[in-house]
This record gives sequence, C-alpha cells and structure tokens, in this order.
Amino acid sequence: ALGLARQKNARFLLASTSESYGDPQVNPQPEGYWGNVNPVGPRSVYDEAKRFSEAVTMAYRRKHGVDTGIVRIFNTYGPRMRVDDGRAIPAFISQALRGEPITVAGDGTQTRSICYVDDLIDGIVRLLHSDLPGPVNIGNPHEMSILDTAVLVRDLCGSTAPITFVPRPQDDPSVRQPDITLARTLLGWEPKTSLHDGLTRTISWFAGQLAESRQVA
Repeated sequence: ALGLARQKNARFLLASTSESYGDPQVNPQPEGYWGNVNPVGPRSVYDEAKRFSEAVTMAYRRKHGVDTGIVRIFNTYGPRMRVDDGRAIPAFISQALRGEPITVAGDGTQTRSICYVDDLIDGIVRLLHSDLPGPVNIGNPHEMSILDTAVLVRDLCGSTAPITFVPRPQDDPSVRQPDITLARTLLGWEPKTSLHDGLTRTISWFAGQLAESRQVA
C-alpha cells in the first residue's frame, strides 16, 4: 500500500492503535511516549505488528517522501459491532440484554477510555485531510474502570444481570487514556458524544439485532 501511495503520489493514512503503548507506565498517553510492550507476549502479534507498521510508514516518509499520516485509535464502540465481537462493550451489552452474567476480567479496576464511532470517524477524516504526519491520538479522554463501565451498561439496559469476575488476560493494560492535546490544537477535534448518549444508541441497535436473531431461530 505504501508503494502504491508512492507511485500515485497519494496521501497514505495508517490506522494504528493505542495498543502501541502496551501496558503504559504513563497516564494519559501522549504521542511522544514510546510505550511498554511485551514483544513476545500473547498480545505481541497485534501490538508489534502495529508498531512495525508505524515504523515502515515513517521510513517511507523519510526515505521516499511519501505523504503519510498515522492515527492511533483508542477503544471505540457504536452500532454495527458484532454481537460476538469479544470486546468489552459488545460483550457487556449482549450479556445484559440476554440477562446473562456480565463477565468482568480481573477485579475490574483496569481503565479504558471509549470513543463513540461518529467522533472517531470525524477525527480520522480531519487527519486525512491535513498534512500532519502523526502519530495523532484519536479517542475519548474520559477514563472509566471496566467494572464501572459494566455497571453503567447494565443500568442503561435495564438489566439485573449479576456481575461475575473471570481471569484477567496476560499483559492486559492497567490503564488506557489518550492525551488528545495534538488533536485539539492541530485538528480542532475532540469527541462530542457523551458516554450516556453513545451507549444508549448502541444498546438500541444491539437490542434490534438480538430480537431479529430470536425471530430467525
């Protein structure tokens, strides 16, 4: 893809990830932080692949003058996610709507910062149409514990499902919060959708999907 961008004199935008920061020892995470990644751990194939893709993108920019940009995407949610996606928000919503136990990894004190998909896309498009090389964090700086997020989802679903705790995966990040100073100052971007509104829209969509699947069954 970078070779094609070079050939066509096109701008190349890499969708990277907050996982580039690994299990960070700095919170919130600014773009200048190099991260704390286990290169041989169970998450390393994803983490290091993204870090390598950033390195290759910057190499093409320096060596070949390709117009490149890098966006580091933080946890995102919204309608059209797969019910069996495996990530926290789809799992919490589908479990709550089905009345199943809501599974929280570890003790739930680890934090995440989740961004509604419409806000994410707005940030990505702004970066695409800029001349910034990045990386630029695009995410919502509102940080919450996983347990608090699970309880909020359950309440918004009107569910009484119990919270259960399951083993926490190895190298699961303890904290995750973007420093979006660059996005604010250079792109004029920040998230606009409140967590309550975003989750309400997402839950409504999931409820429709689950209702359809029951009808088909």
